[in-house]
Amino acid sequence: MSRLHHGGRLREAAREYGIPLEEWLDLSTGINPNGWPVPELPASCWQRLPEQGDGLEQAAAIYYGSEYLLAVAGSQAAIQLLPKLRKEGRVGLLQPSYAEHAAAWQRAGHEVVALTPQTIEQGISSLDVLLLVNPNNPTGEHFTREQLIAWQQQLHLRGGWLVVDEAFIDVDPAWSMVSLTGEEGLLVLRSLGKFFGLAGARVGFLFAWPLLLKQVARELGPWHLSGPAREVARLALLDTAWQAQTRDRLQRDGLRLDALLRSMGLPPSGGTALFQYLTQLEAPRLHRQLAEKGILTRLFDTPCALRLGLPGSDEAWQRLQQALQRLSTTREAS
Repeated sequence: MSRLHHGGRLREAAREYGIPLEEWLDLSTGINPNGWPVPELPASCWQRLPEQGDGLEQAAAIYYGSEYLLAVAGSQAAIQLLPKLRKEGRVGLLQPSYAEHAAAWQRAGHEVVALTPQTIEQGISSLDVLLLVNPNNPTGEHFTREQLIAWQQQLHLRGGWLVVDEAFIDVDPAWSMVSLTGEEGLLVLRSLGKFFGLAGARVGFLFAWPLLLKQVARELGPWHLSGPAREVARLALLDTAWQAQTRDRLQRDGLRLDALLRSMGLPPSGGTALFQYLTQLEAPRLHRQLAEKGILTRLFDTPCALRLGLPGSDEAWQRLQQALQRLSTTREAS
């Protein structure tokens, strides 16, 4: 089975373009480039087996707004497991969206139905599961709570599920469905990878109803989240001052990236505070030309598009701007 492509494959790019790893500017992931500052951890995090009761679940319940949760080793752990907990059926997903979702449901024998935001309403009556990334990755579409509640109610009448992946929602958490979890039929995934910039810790949460959470916990087994990861996540979730400052900064930076791309004749077709999305036929060439200058972006084939994350320093912003200016001059000359 072929491996799905993701952003962040920096070593592969370094080999392909012959540029040393440390010289790259990685804009391919949509991860906060100035993540939560991890402190030195106590030795007990490394020496003892991880266990509940360390305050992580309590911190998560406060931050997210629901106690109906299970800590998992990144939302990917839940993405791979959830399709195995339903009998085979029809699962609606946006196209394009985060590809791991479709792959996991297909592996479990489900029929995956490609949707657009405009076709969800007319197609939902034939679905057993509707899975939406909100805001969508990579296109940036948002769905309101009112829309999601209406779709969840329709699905629930037939024993169906609404699964919402909120990996990129932390900058504007008012859109979140987490506070409505606890009743059967609504599942929400959250992660510390994007907003908190802690992708390497592999910490996520599944919010659902108690019976499903118990079933998932049994399937995952004990110690599926390491002690150091649990402690880092607990501290980050409690740091409300950093969270407020970071939301303000990311919103400003998201607007800055949008404005920069527009000024270079590359208007985004969508995006969030953490990334911008460009659909255009020139995407492969732009991806290659930026990579030749040591700037890694995320290339998509269907449709032909680029996703650019945020630079993390003044130097990185200047480097991106200068590279785009040179490319713009080249395009005009040709």
